[in-house]
Amino acid sequence: MVEAPQTDEGWFALHDFRTVDWDAWRDAPEHERKRAIEDGVAYLDAHEAVEDDEEGTSAVFSVLGHKADFVVVHFRPTLDSLSRAERKFEQTAFAAFTEQPTSYVSVTEVSGYVSDDYFEGNKEDIDTGLLRYIEGKLKPDIPEDTYMSFYPMSKRRGEQHNWYDLPFDERRELMSTHGDTGRKYAGKIKQVIASSVGFDDWEWGVTLFGDDPTDIKDIVYEMRFDEVSSLYGEFDQFYVGRRFPPSDLGAFLAGDAVPTSEFGDESHHHAHAHDEGGHHHGEGDGSHHGEGGHHGDESSDDESADEDIRGELEDLNIYAGKPHGEDVYATVLYSEADSEELFDEVDGLRGNFDHYPTHVKTAVYEANERGRTAVVSIWETASAAETAAGFLSELPGIVERAGEESGFGTMGMFYTVKPDHCEDFVEKFGVVGGLLDDMEGHFDTDLMVNLEDENDMFIASQWRSQEDAMGFFRSDAFRDTVQWGRDVLADRPRHVFLA
Repeated sequence: MVEAPQTDEGWFALHDFRTVDWDAWRDAPEHERKRAIEDGVAYLDAHEAVEDDEEGTSAVFSVLGHKADFVVVHFRPTLDSLSRAERKFEQTAFAAFTEQPTSYVSVTEVSGYVSDDYFEGNKEDIDTGLLRYIEGKLKPDIPEDTYMSFYPMSKRRGEQHNWYDLPFDERRELMSTHGDTGRKYAGKIKQVIASSVGFDDWEWGVTLFGDDPTDIKDIVYEMRFDEVSSLYGEFDQFYVGRRFPPSDLGAFLAGDAVPTSEFGDESHHHAHAHDEGGHHHGEGDGSHHGEGGHHGDESSDDESADEDIRGELEDLNIYAGKPHGEDVYATVLYSEADSEELFDEVDGLRGNFDHYPTHVKTAVYEANERGRTAVVSIWETASAAETAAGFLSELPGIVERAGEESGFGTMGMFYTVKPDHCEDFVEKFGVVGGLLDDMEGHFDTDLMVNLEDENDMFIASQWRSQEDAMGFFRSDAFRDTVQWGRDVLADRPRHVFLA
């Protein structure tokens, strides 16, 4: 008997496609159009802010071609939440000018192709990176990438080629090869695959996000040559669109170019991040953002806390980066694998990352005193860092991500040491490390050195609480170290917080 892979389900998905009755829109009085736009914007804003549920994400995309004019994509914890979202739209004045030519219902999933341990109750045997990757597949975010493509698909059940007749091991090998093709697009394409078996006409709904529409074409084209697609893949219609913020609904209906601005802070609900650090941003996100925020009502509190920390550090003459203008997004993962083995794997991924203009840097750093290694990948966009994190989490020996080790973490980065002072810096770190060992609330501190450039370092510390860490920053020993560092560093370091 052919073995069916186990599955685990996450959030439910609704792709709500809409056409606009343009004749009715043009004929409507100005006050009706104004009310419809206000209602539409309020609905889209509320759902992007996930005011209708405890978790989830939504976004609106224009759609090119005759099949639809726009699509609202929702991910929610329950099927009932999607039903409410769909019916809530119908209550808006804007809905009276639209029709629903099609829609698609599905649920995110992971299968036994991904990890045996996950389904055998051995989650403690799964490295933290892979577990985060799985959680990200079950509870996906909608990235800030500009373009979206959606298509339903099924596996062929023909007389000559029947996917469901293949042994499990053969199917897993074909899926693994298929995944290798997808990994070439790390940092460039994010995909969300959701099962629609029993929910809709096809077996899966696939949503691809990317900043360049030709990247979407390229990944679909290249994957068609994989045996899993060439022999066993069947596809329905494709839809392609461009994301725009709810506030641009009026501009969209007027035929103007949208988005009218490239997703400023007022246009979406993703917090900007700064510096090469990591503030964990949501469950399963995968990217770590320096001094960023959270979704929902916590964001204002987090921003206030960030400003308080910045202000106090500024008073202490410690540079924590600028709140605007230095936006980079990074993911930092720790591995216990052999550093040379890890570097070879990272170097292969980096070769693919370098093809993308949003890639800033990916490097491997080795702890100066203990046996672990850090992989740091830095990007110009949050979605690219998030996508890269999914691939990096599959590297050998990944055990955790920066910010997961303690109650509060700090990461000092951009320690570019002048070549003649490299040994002096390491020696100074040893002295400071000795002082840290005696401090209340300090857990551990690592000096991480770039395998390819011994003058490039970062310092990661773990603390019981923010107040414990600030106690060190206020100390005379730290102040003296900062003053000394001005003579031996080629650039000004930045301090990032990982609470």
